[in-house]
Amino acid sequence: MSKKKAGQPDDERVSVGLDRGIDKLEIRRDSKEERRLAGELKGQRVRGWTEKLLTRTMSGAVYVLVIIACLFLGVMPTAALMAAMGWLCCSEFFRICRMAGRTPNEIAGLTAAIAYPLVATLYGPNMLLATTCLLVLLAAMWYVFNPRANIADVAVSVFGPIYTSMPLSCIAMVRSSDAGVTGALLALCLIAALWLEDSCAYLIGSSLGTHKMAPRISPNKSWEGFYGGFLGCILVWSIAAACHVGGITWPIAMACALLEGFFAVMGDLFESRIKRGVGVKDSGNLLPGHGGLLDRADSMLFGGVIVYFVLLLGGLL
Repeated sequence: MSKKKAGQPDDERVSVGLDRGIDKLEIRRDSKEERRLAGELKGQRVRGWTEKLLTRTMSGAVYVLVIIACLFLGVMPTAALMAAMGWLCCSEFFRICRMAGRTPNEIAGLTAAIAYPLVATLYGPNMLLATTCLLVLLAAMWYVFNPRANIADVAVSVFGPIYTSMPLSCIAMVRSSDAGVTGALLALCLIAALWLEDSCAYLIGSSLGTHKMAPRISPNKSWEGFYGGFLGCILVWSIAAACHVGGITWPIAMACALLEGFFAVMGDLFESRIKRGVGVKDSGNLLPGHGGLLDRADSMLFGGVIVYFVLLLGGLL
């Protein structure tokens, strides 16, 4: 009994120490409760960043693999993919227009969005003009017979497919310039340059970016990221010139790199201003971690057009 009584004070001190430790932990936890609810704790930020990165990477990988597969499967699979992308991008554009109070003619607009890449591949660039004229006629007739429509609705109905799908026709025509591997490689260079530009701009801009490029339109863009993106474009087109893909010379490759790098950023800023006008962050939620397809393909629209013209004027198409 004497040994048990002698041990009791030690047990009491241990118990008191544990109680004090638990009290301190509870006080510390209570002090972080507001930050925890707001998701501002370091562990929460790291976990959230990791989950976002994994989600973005996985959806981006699927997007990349589908495009590469269609490019090498042939001309018509590429045209079909561009038509599907045009339809989805145009649908997201019309969604933004509806949020701004416009009522586009989605039947005419989305039909034209599907038609642009297909007719350009099957019948050549002249059919793009015919498709546009038909789209204008359909929109005009809809305006005449629909008293609720106004001229702004007609404008977005026509502009939607021209902005979102006609540029994708240029990529389809680059692919159809050669039915074999050469055409696939040319189109892949065009698209891969945009992918690498986007990655380089993000990495350099997020780590070194201090000078805002267009804070009112896209607050996260910096001049450092802008110039870093050119490195990605130059690298891809330099490889194309070194491998002489499709007969590309160094002057043509550098023209493609510099012009595509510039106009890709303009395409991104253009779409960002459209979204900012209606107060939305993403055009949709098709691609987890990226937003809508239009968010992912905005640089491809302007970049694809300019590369098509450079290759056309350079005698490669």
